Amino acid sequence: MTVPETKRNAPTRSALGLGSNLGDPRFNLDEAVRRLEQTEGVTLVARSSDYRTPPWGPVKQDDFRNICVVVDTVLSPRDLLKRCLAIELELGRVRDERWGPRTIDIDVLIYGMERIAEADLEIPHPRMGDRAFVLIPLAEIWPDAPLADGRTAAEALETCPDQEGVVRLDG
Repeated sequence: MTVPETKRNAPTRSALGLGSNLGDPRFNLDEAVRRLEQTEGVTLVARSSDYRTPPWGPVKQDDFRNICVVVDTVLSPRDLLKRCLAIELELGRVRDERWGPRTIDIDVLIYGMERIAEADLEIPHPRMGDRAFVLIPLAEIWPDAPLADGRTAAEALETCPDQEGVVRLDG
């Protein structure tokens, strides 16, 4: 009997980065996490604190609220991405401007030790080691998370620029 790609024997430790700056960002993040938790084959391991972060890229917009979550999943990397994209759509995400404002953004950052380089899926996320808005919440809950360049999240955070713009939020 062949096991479908979507089901693995043992769960794979993975990390997701979530951000929102439209509507009610706190609600959007909480609802996205709730929907992830309700996904068959996905178990929430940890959720970081919420952080206010400046927007990334050339588009003028409001600050983001960002978090990272660590999950164990038996979904394949492709199916985990599909679920993240489905949650974005369910919460009203519209993709009309690159690096623009959004109700919710969910990125697959890490999927075990796998390396994938496809047009719409790169794991580990190739630029997370330079982005404080990802590294700060990720290092909070998974300091030994493996990045693409061989460093851990905590090691990359030591030299990551723009950390002063990332502010931990209470509640």
